[in-house]
Amino acid sequence: MKIKHILCITVAFFAMNVSAANGVDQALEDKADRLEDSADTVRDRGEAQADAIEESDPGMDSDATDDAADAVREGSEKQADKLEDDADEVRDLK
Repeated sequence: MKIKHILCITVAFFAMNVSAANGVDQALEDKADRLEDSADTVRDRGEAQADAIEESDPGMDSDATDDAADAVREGSEKQADKLEDDADEVRDLK
């Protein structure tokens, strides 16, 4: 009788741990997904801002306008890459 009782307790304990681990893994995956969504948003906004800079050029298509738009694109790309690296690090915690 004692062995059955101990066995039931042991099985229940492992089942709870597996369930908790699955919850933690899912939370980490959700966080990584949110970081990647943020990276996509940063890229989209950066591209839109760069396009707006280029469209505001008074027709001269100057190097300064191109440089400003490129700087915005590069900055947003760098920020988005950082967010994706953070997402990878979160996933590595699983």
